[in-house]
Amino acid sequence: MPGGLLLALAAVLVNSSLFAQVAPSLSFYYFAAFAAGLLLAWRFNSSRVLFSLLVLLLAHRAVDFFSAVQVHAGDLYGGKAPSGQGHMAVALAALLIPLNFVVFAAMRESGLTIAGIAPRFGVLFFESVVFAVLCRPENSPVDPHHQGAAEIPLWILLSFVAAIAVFVRRFFQTRKPIEPGFVWSVAAVFTWLQFAPLGKASDAYVATSALILAASLIETSYVLAYHDELTGIRGRRAFNESLLSLSQNYAIAIVDIDHFKNFNDTYGHDVGDQVLCMVAKRLSEVGGDGQAFRCGGEEFAIVFRNTSAKEAFEHLDALRQIIEKSAFHVRGSDRRAETHAGNRKGLDSELRAGESDRRKSVRKKAALRNPKPSPDRLVDHLSVTVSVGVGEPSTRYRQPEQVIQAADQALYRAKHKGRNRVEVASTAPLRLAARKRAKVSQL
Repeated sequence: MPGGLLLALAAVLVNSSLFAQVAPSLSFYYFAAFAAGLLLAWRFNSSRVLFSLLVLLLAHRAVDFFSAVQVHAGDLYGGKAPSGQGHMAVALAALLIPLNFVVFAAMRESGLTIAGIAPRFGVLFFESVVFAVLCRPENSPVDPHHQGAAEIPLWILLSFVAAIAVFVRRFFQTRKPIEPGFVWSVAAVFTWLQFAPLGKASDAYVATSALILAASLIETSYVLAYHDELTGIRGRRAFNESLLSLSQNYAIAIVDIDHFKNFNDTYGHDVGDQVLCMVAKRLSEVGGDGQAFRCGGEEFAIVFRNTSAKEAFEHLDALRQIIEKSAFHVRGSDRRAETHAGNRKGLDSELRAGESDRRKSVRKKAALRNPKPSPDRLVDHLSVTVSVGVGEPSTRYRQPEQVIQAADQALYRAKHKGRNRVEVASTAPLRLAARKRAKVSQL
């Protein structure tokens, strides 16, 4: 949780005696945080983070501009609360920043193209005009009740709560670190507007909010590089790096989904993706401290550290049985069933309308030989099985790449023996040769 750590460090620093000493350096920190965030957003082609940073920067400048309160050199904590135009600017910033974060998250990511950024610039332009109009003196009179500490109206505080709830929900859906980054960024914005809307403290909180977004973007890029985006488990790059840190005692299993091409051909790629996600979830729960990786397509790998192939076999066979018994329901199959049923009905009417009796009989015989799946079967639960090959280092297989090849051969053997089974890479010839060498040494 780097975002929470950054916000905690900023809060501790602002409320400590060291803040007066580091205050002159806050301008550099402020500039560096926004510059790094904008450059990273541009480099990673993320319009969401880019425009969120622009919203944050514009809102902070607007609050300073409309506050019209000179903060003295000794008032580094921003103790003077804005009133009149400044108070209206704080309230609008508290409302619009979380709202914009949510809107940019809901908008489809189109990269930094003209078609992608034009609607977002339109939103910013419209909000800037509304912001300027509402903050005019006649629309924001001075309220004597707000001469003390700044307070955000309760109904506006709900925007922060709603935004945090949206990002938490998105995190459980996507498992991407960018969502917790926005949660902590919103928390930093709330801390700024509620406790230090003006002064050097406001610069510290706003810069920290920008830095959190930049850090979450880096973390998300790392996750996408080392984790499979579809299934959420580790990807091939993480698998290759894990091989470099293996010790003498380990086992590597190669897992392949049986008849996976048939799932795609029969039910479509959406169902195939659901199968991959279900199998990946089960593989991530394997016993023996095994780490699951998706190597590509329907092929997965599991690395067991400090475990022999025989010990790994027990965990893998239990995993195979769990996958076989898992009930897999095809989401969205009702609509596919209706489509098949409609096509079948149209075909029958076509046959009745214009075909001869001879051709009808030929079609019926062909239908009997190759029956189409009925709608009832399409909405039913599917059975998924896997075949597994596992190997370990030995006299013949010393390097991890060789162990993987041995596990691949064991996997092919499992396929040839009927699938839905676990096979261990054979070391019988090695054991036989070792026994011969032992006999020769005894002689």
